[in-house]
Amino acid sequence: MPNLLDIRRRIRSVKNTQQITQAMKMVSAAKLRRAQEQALAARPYAQRLAEMMNGLAAYLDPQDLTDVRIPGEEWALSALLAQRPVSQRRIIAVTTDSGLVGAFNANVIKAALGTSDTSFAAVGRKARDYFKRHELPLAGEHIGVFGRTIDYDVARQISLTAMRAYATGATDEVLLVGNEFKSVLQQRVVVRRLLPFELPQRQGERRDYIFETPPAQLLAQLLPRAIETQVYRALLESLASEHAARMNAMEAATSNAGDLIDSLTLNMNRVRQAAITKEIIEVVSGAAALG
Repeated sequence: MPNLLDIRRRIRSVKNTQQITQAMKMVSAAKLRRAQEQALAARPYAQRLAEMMNGLAAYLDPQDLTDVRIPGEEWALSALLAQRPVSQRRIIAVTTDSGLVGAFNANVIKAALGTSDTSFAAVGRKARDYFKRHELPLAGEHIGVFGRTIDYDVARQISLTAMRAYATGATDEVLLVGNEFKSVLQQRVVVRRLLPFELPQRQGERRDYIFETPPAQLLAQLLPRAIETQVYRALLESLASEHAARMNAMEAATSNAGDLIDSLTLNMNRVRQAAITKEIIEVVSGAAALG
């Protein structure tokens, strides 16, 4: 049975840990509000961009797509829309740079490892370390992305690398795996297909627009922006989900530390009571022997 000194030391150690987890919970709660606002603010823009492309798709002539090139690139617009059998797949896994987020990263990696003939692009140190440790093919890595704010240029770089890989035939499909922020208590792992890009299906009647620029050229400008927006939104959603997951994990750790302190305190009282009882028995026995 441990002595009183050992139990007191452990109680003091657990209390120090509880103070740390409580502080980390408060920090994550403060960061969560800003990250949540950014994630929610990005959703209307993505929705409006999808509606714009939905209206534009009704005016596209498939024969014109092969003659239009993406601005600044050597490949045609049709290269990003072409459907082909999937023999090589690339998965962009969005995780965190630090831990203490519960099953946040494990769920993303589990969702990314479901197929063979796959190369990975890691966003976040946790995904990079996992893929390297298990010697999985790593096509790219992006570390230190999640700061106070997320730079849009990072999303542009990730999407541009994916578009070039698909257009050149290095991969036949590009998937984006990350957590989507639902609420403070719920984050959901979502798998989105970035490429080949599927144009929205025209819904309702075709509106009468007058285009100064041909629809195919407009699509060549909008399609890269749409892919960048999906990546950028995924990064924002992941950041908000990370703070929510860490806040919940630290809250659970703080609660568990309190339960452990209560248990250790009860054990300490029992040990102290046993020691007192033993001393009383020795005094009474000594007095009886003298009498």
